[in-house]
Amino acid sequence: MAEAVARQDASDVIQPVSAGLSPLGHIERMTIHTLACNGYSSKGLRSKAVTAQILRSAELLVNMSGGPNSVLEAGIFPDGLKVEEWRVQDPYGADESIYQKILDDIVERVSGLADRLREQR
Repeated sequence: MAEAVARQDASDVIQPVSAGLSPLGHIERMTIHTLACNGYSSKGLRSKAVTAQILRSAELLVNMSGGPNSVLEAGIFPDGLKVEEWRVQDPYGADESIYQKILDDIVERVSGLADRLREQR
């Protein structure tokens, strides 16, 4: 969801690439539905694993996978990579209202990040 939101709402300052430590392998139907109901396109979204190439090209890693520095503790991320921690609930298997709540949270967080990046220009 964060990739779709950033593509639409913050493409002037964010070139999002979403990848995970344990990708599902497909975009969940409820994710597509929630994005569409809120005016976001899921076109081009795909479930994929984090790769060395993705990490090398990243200027900022937004960790949405758990507690503080959980991705850094996994030991696969390069030293010096700037990381922002977002505690975002995983909606997988939840009902529509949870997906909506999480999307609202992500929209707010992407907006805040985009505003900070715009200020840094």
